[in-house]
Amino acid sequence: MYGPDQQSTENPSTLAALDGVRVLDVSTLFAGPLAATFLGDFGADVVKVEHPRRPDAARGHGPQKNGASLWWKTLGRNKRDVTIDLSNPEGAEVLLRLVADADVMIENFRPGTLERWGLSPDRLFAANPRLILARVTAFGQFGPYSSRPGFGSLAEAMSGFAALTGEPDGPPTLPPFGLADGIAALATAYAIMVALRGAQRDGRGQVVDMAIIEPILMMLGGQITAWDQLGIVQPRVGNRSVNNAPRNVYRSQDGVWLAVSTSSQSIAERVMRLVGRGDVVDEEWFATGHDRAQHADELDAAVQGWIGQRDAAEVVAAFEEANAAISPVYDVRGVVDDPQYRALETVVRVEDEDLGLVAMQNVLFRMSRTPGSIRWPGRRHGQDTEAVLGELGYSDAELAALREAGAI
Repeated sequence: MYGPDQQSTENPSTLAALDGVRVLDVSTLFAGPLAATFLGDFGADVVKVEHPRRPDAARGHGPQKNGASLWWKTLGRNKRDVTIDLSNPEGAEVLLRLVADADVMIENFRPGTLERWGLSPDRLFAANPRLILARVTAFGQFGPYSSRPGFGSLAEAMSGFAALTGEPDGPPTLPPFGLADGIAALATAYAIMVALRGAQRDGRGQVVDMAIIEPILMMLGGQITAWDQLGIVQPRVGNRSVNNAPRNVYRSQDGVWLAVSTSSQSIAERVMRLVGRGDVVDEEWFATGHDRAQHADELDAAVQGWIGQRDAAEVVAAFEEANAAISPVYDVRGVVDDPQYRALETVVRVEDEDLGLVAMQNVLFRMSRTPGSIRWPGRRHGQDTEAVLGELGYSDAELAALREAGAI
């Protein structure tokens, strides 16, 4: 692996786990493309397909530098970039030639769009029976909402996440980033790997129907079962938890916010002894996280009173010595400077043709034998069109004709 101040490089003696897997990323904003990024990070040959005259909308999201999208450098990493107008019949034929040699295609158009362009699943499977077609949409391929426009924010609202987030006397709160999209991206990458295993066994591809409203719902735990069995609707509790206490953010004497979690009984006992309230440990209600949560006011007051009289460094050191769980609340500066993230090499610097060395998140996990890597950041719009189509046998004259027709 590589350190935070080094460029990422491939180890030529080690094949990545997904080396030889070919992925077409025909998606945008944000779950589909991020799923493709996860596959590319571990060696898949990902070809990003953009419209020739309308670059991916993600290129316009977030800060820009020298005309380059900084978010795109991460989202588009490890992908070759081509332009094809899929609504153009000649462009659709180009895609079919790419599909014939691909293992996976990821798309997120509204249901019926590919069919309208003559690129239905039946036609794609005719070109490649082993293809895994991952269709990522807000609401899925069928049902009363399937034709509606939708984004991750709607999934965060519909799933119940927003209703649980925020202070009890405040409004429901949406996250300031693509949480539902990110969870759906992980689920999509997982679904693709499951489908690839099935194709490896019987040689047949299939459609993966990923509705962004569903994976985030699974992350919210047993709420549906609790509603079904007990009629419980979990309330908004701010930074507290309905499952344990103390669990909150507390401000130190020097103004640093610190997060404390006591998900396990032993940690809860250590925290309360550390802050001078070991007496509550023997209370009958202290024996379970659910019952402790009913006494959150008393427990929070004790923890905040103790933390508020000390600087953050002293608090963290005392919690560490007591083997209790605590962390400062970071912004991005704290993340980049944190020694644990540095040890894990979570942030790396990658050479970019537009910006020089660029810092970004590393691949999601470490593997001892077939590690992932960042081979290059997001490419320029259509940068690899000639190279990729040339691999399919298109001549210079044919490429020129396709450009003249507006197909690429």
